[in-house]
Amino acid sequence: MTSPTSTAVCADSDPVLILLQETFGHRGFRGAQREIVDHVIGGGDALVLMPTGGGKSLCYQVPALMRDGTAVVVSPLIALMQDQVAALTQVGVRAAFLNSSLSAQQAYRVEQDLMRGDLDLLYVAPERLTTTRCLELLSSVKISLFAIDEAHCVSQWGHDFRPEYLQLSLLHERFADVPRIALTATADPQTRAEIITRLSLGGARIFVSSFDRPNIRFSIIDKADARAQLLRFIKNEHEGDAGIVYCLSRKRVEETAQWLKEHGIAALPYHAGMDSARRNAHQAKFQRDEGIVIVATIAFGMGIDKPDVRFVAHLDLPKSIEGYYQETGRAGRDGLPADAWMTYGLGDVVQQRRMIESSEGSEAYKRLSGAKLNSLLGLCESAQCRRVQLLAYFGESSTPCGNCDNCLTPPQTWDATVAARQALSAIYRTEQRFGVMHLIDVLRGKDNERMVSWNHHQLSVYGIGKDTSEAEWRNVFRQLVAMGYASVDQTAYGALKLTELARPVLRGEQSVQLRRTVKAKSKAPKGPRSRPLVDRIMSLVATGHLARLKAWRLEEAQRQGVPAFVIFHDATLTEIAQREPREPAALSDIAGIGKRKMEQYGAAIIALLAGT
Repeated sequence: MTSPTSTAVCADSDPVLILLQETFGHRGFRGAQREIVDHVIGGGDALVLMPTGGGKSLCYQVPALMRDGTAVVVSPLIALMQDQVAALTQVGVRAAFLNSSLSAQQAYRVEQDLMRGDLDLLYVAPERLTTTRCLELLSSVKISLFAIDEAHCVSQWGHDFRPEYLQLSLLHERFADVPRIALTATADPQTRAEIITRLSLGGARIFVSSFDRPNIRFSIIDKADARAQLLRFIKNEHEGDAGIVYCLSRKRVEETAQWLKEHGIAALPYHAGMDSARRNAHQAKFQRDEGIVIVATIAFGMGIDKPDVRFVAHLDLPKSIEGYYQETGRAGRDGLPADAWMTYGLGDVVQQRRMIESSEGSEAYKRLSGAKLNSLLGLCESAQCRRVQLLAYFGESSTPCGNCDNCLTPPQTWDATVAARQALSAIYRTEQRFGVMHLIDVLRGKDNERMVSWNHHQLSVYGIGKDTSEAEWRNVFRQLVAMGYASVDQTAYGALKLTELARPVLRGEQSVQLRRTVKAKSKAPKGPRSRPLVDRIMSLVATGHLARLKAWRLEEAQRQGVPAFVIFHDATLTEIAQREPREPAALSDIAGIGKRKMEQYGAAIIALLAGT
């Protein structure tokens, strides 16, 4: 939580900082957190945009404890509610949830606690909140504030759209005097405007924190054999680490998980087509055990609170930069080094274009989806710093990070004007009726029956690119499609067609610069860290302190039936191992250890470090 950029003042006379330190174990706020907290404590509405791992929860949890009454938190996922309630209970906060996982008797007990004023925070699913019974229940008690988590779910343009979120504007109507805070990790200007309109937050103050996650290394590589590339990445960089692998289809999820398992990776599938018992079991195992890799569709991940996910990998192209950034943001929530890794090829472009064109959305939706995809393709094809482009998309300026693939191993660009003209000419000469592989065969002068049957061996472009390899031509066509010089005709089995942008290139009026294909290395480029975590952590493992602390944490978590990170985050254990405190009181200076946790675990930790 705290960092060199955290803001802190003497807590002796500041009740908010006293609460922050004694309850949550943090010495100060980070970034705009204090400003947000003070605004909500004062009764103001707020829209908070803050990256995953940036500390959004504290922005409503602290005001909830400072204001009279019970804070109601709208959360879209049962697993997220359970983990957050478990974490709050650990630090002595009276928290509970109401959702479909509870029996009627359990729900009744929660409602009675609410009525008696015995709850500081109550987490509720949006479907339940908007029922008449729940609204009447809330109307009969003192509500301190409403927190609407994952607020981007209100956007009908987004991939996480939840129809029930559209009804949450009624909170403004029925509880006009109760402050509301809406929170999300990613939202472009259009989505922000939609959140404000649909939640009736017109008078809310908007807080936009930096979207930068400097601990995440972004890497996008040319797709060759995606599963083999993924396996090398995990084995070389993250063996034994927890990670998430995203695939576009359920079938690909199952196949990839099984393949990784056969190659020694503790992998589990997760997608909406699985029965709920199996799906929930896999999610629980990922949350509670260490070193599990979940292979999933985008049905998995929103609201996942696991802080020690060391990598997020994409085997298929996401739909937008928002989706990509939100998914990759699930890595490294604890602030320790993590990787966002993706394979990308022409097939991904074709597939996403096809999905947009075949969707049942309006023409406006298709245009917007196409624009969002183009922005993501621009990121994939860029030779510049990935982080600079990502942050620019969200309206934030920055300088090269020195920690993405393009910064660590700058890609080469080349004057591809001649090759681009040849490729576009091949599309034109074959009457814009053929796909990439046939066009490459034409350019390379392939002698086969199909070539003769179409008389393509007599075209002026036949064989003019024979000195260029098939892989290099695939790279050229992929970039031409990504850059908008050609498009894929979904009604003609993937045939490439020219766009208006191709005209000046064909006429010799415009040059084209492309990225040069670089053969993937067996290991990731050397940067500020080594595999799989920073060197200082590996040295701590060698001394045995961190290993013993993790073993103790796992045993304690299993005894209590909660995820290990609910007891302590890796970052907290690392700091304990570094400092080697000799008495419980010394633990109070370590981030993540508040009064309740020191009382509960302090003696055991000191005894463990002393070897007694």
